[in-house]
Amino acid sequence: MGRVLTEATIENTEDLWSVKRGLLPPEQVRRVDVADALVDTGATLLSLPTRLIQQLGLSRVNSKRVTSSLAVSEAGMYDAVRLTIMGRSCTMDVMEVPDTVPVLIGQIPLEHLDFVVDLRDRKLIGNPAHGGEHVYELY
Repeated sequence: MGRVLTEATIENTEDLWSVKRGLLPPEQVRRVDVADALVDTGATLLSLPTRLIQQLGLSRVNSKRVTSSLAVSEAGMYDAVRLTIMGRSCTMDVMEVPDTVPVLIGQIPLEHLDFVVDLRDRKLIGNPAHGGEHVYELY
């Protein structure tokens, strides 16, 4: 398939709620702009390196068993964030990966945002089955 990279903005949802309640000015929302998030259709979730989890101020919720090409292990699960890619946003829980791993956009966020990978051009596109528009299927 080749590498597919995308720009993404990831924001702390607790901060966003505090802005909505008038408790925090919008410029104080903790966010990271990632220029080279790796679209990984073999991954399931949104995975962030430890340093970005700390930068966003996320709290660990629990841990889950994970499998990779290296082994079966445990990974931390963190508070939900707002993920925005190409103007489409969703709320996603975060799985921790080591700092040596890039931001990974897995299958669940792709489904949620209604993106598919264009294999020929190696980029994300709106789902052609929906005319490229963001559509949720209810069946």
